[in-house]
Amino acid sequence: MSSMSRGRAALAGVTAAAVAVGVAEPVAVFTGPRSAPLIAVGGLVVDAVPEPLKQFAIAVFGTYDKVALLVGTAVLLAAVAALLGVLAARRLWLGLAGIAAFAALGVAAALTRAGADAYDALPSLVGGGLGAVTLWAFVAGPLGRDVTSPAPAGTPTPTVPSASPSHTPPPPASPSHTPPRAPSPPGTPPPAIAALAPDESAGWEPQEPADHESRRRFLRGVGLLAGTAAVAGLGGHWLAGQRGVSAARQAVKLPAPAAPAPPLPAGADLSLARLAPFVTPNREFYRIDTALVVPQVDPATWRLRIHGRVRKPIELSFDDLLARPMVERYVTLACVSNEVGGDLIGNARWLGVPIRELLDEAQPEEGADQVVGRSVDGWTCGTPTAVLRDGRDALLAVGMNGEPLPVEHGFPVRMVVPGLYGYVSACKWVTELELTSFADFDAYWVPRGWSAQGPIKTQSRIDTPRARGRLTAGPVTVAGVAWAQHRGVRSVEVRVDGGPWQEATLAPTPSVDTWVQWSWRWEAGPGEHTLQVRATDAGGETQPEQRRPVAPDGATGWHTVKVTVG
Repeated sequence: MSSMSRGRAALAGVTAAAVAVGVAEPVAVFTGPRSAPLIAVGGLVVDAVPEPLKQFAIAVFGTYDKVALLVGTAVLLAAVAALLGVLAARRLWLGLAGIAAFAALGVAAALTRAGADAYDALPSLVGGGLGAVTLWAFVAGPLGRDVTSPAPAGTPTPTVPSASPSHTPPPPASPSHTPPRAPSPPGTPPPAIAALAPDESAGWEPQEPADHESRRRFLRGVGLLAGTAAVAGLGGHWLAGQRGVSAARQAVKLPAPAAPAPPLPAGADLSLARLAPFVTPNREFYRIDTALVVPQVDPATWRLRIHGRVRKPIELSFDDLLARPMVERYVTLACVSNEVGGDLIGNARWLGVPIRELLDEAQPEEGADQVVGRSVDGWTCGTPTAVLRDGRDALLAVGMNGEPLPVEHGFPVRMVVPGLYGYVSACKWVTELELTSFADFDAYWVPRGWSAQGPIKTQSRIDTPRARGRLTAGPVTVAGVAWAQHRGVRSVEVRVDGGPWQEATLAPTPSVDTWVQWSWRWEAGPGEHTLQVRATDAGGETQPEQRRPVAPDGATGWHTVKVTVG
């Protein structure tokens, strides 16, 4: 049993965990970033976490939910590692067993991911082994053991002289007069020592306590190993980035579309401050998916299989896909996790091959009512076969706003389907289209409580003025966006403080598959005011007032904004 303090034991555990995670990163450069323990276990958490907690994370952190998950996982790991350090100080085998359990969890998480092989276990095994060695070194090895330093040779031991006739102590000083004490020359021992051994004090030297030296050695070890782990971890992360596909993406030359997108009508973008632009820039387009590490798919090795319940299975390379006639369209995509008034929605100009044509060639069998899109990382979405063949511009997209797909948005190929929430249609990094039926297969989100089919609901949003904004009395432009993809928006209405609905002006759009900007001029009077908006689609259905959560098939309710007019 070690005698180290709890603080030092906890720090030893945290350092051991840092070494394990840091060393695993450069190993994962060769086995793939998804095999790194933190990423592998984080992916396991994404798959297993209760759905309400996942929606809470998206609501709080938005598109930074993955960063929050990784940070949270690291903090939890540090807390458990500190506990293991304390346990190891009592019984070393308890700490080592805890590290072995974490390594086993990392191995299991890595090996159960889609496309994993035996090599994916290496980062967790190597990291766990070195973490165990580090913990032993701090608790029972040379970095943690207390060492009592012997006194230097020839150093006298202070002794208290015994009373004897030959040694008479000097008479005490007169209480009425105490002579001033002269400064002691360098090297003179403290007065207490001099009084005890006046004849032997000339050779006295102060001794450094053994526990102080042990503490210095411990902290030097922590600094060295933690610093090495940080360098290894950051270096491994950097090297993994160098193995990405940015260069391959830059080398892609997109073909000209055989069917270009219709030109934007004049006035489609109102260009108002704080109003979302009609076309969302790629860098601002929302990203919600389950990939903690963005898949790096080389277009030279990419393949698409169309198989399952089809009469003629198809396999295509990236060059095969680019050689086909391309269609270019503006399409607005929305996430089912988008709250009323949320920003998990964006509009872009997509370039791709119509999925309908590929399915026609593959010839789906009778009853194959679902197309399962499968990502390179194993994620799946289930899209109704009928929707993909009803004439809408459902695409296997290769381009976004005039350039190859950004890596984080599905490069080299993704699905884009107007009118459906992304969780049932927008498969990024797609490698398979499997024909099956809804009765035979549930895609990723369905067992987690979401509806099997997710048509986008009619929605509208106020972008300006912002909530809790302070305005000047007089004319105010109220503006925002509304959407009802593949149906189109017929009208948008605004009301103030529960009064009568006032019809807003709609900007023109190139198709029913995009959102529409709207505006309304308001003569604002002083006071606190509440603005509300609602939209009606082309079929005459008005979005309902009742607020419903995003699960299981999308939120409902009127977006409401409160402002102060001075």
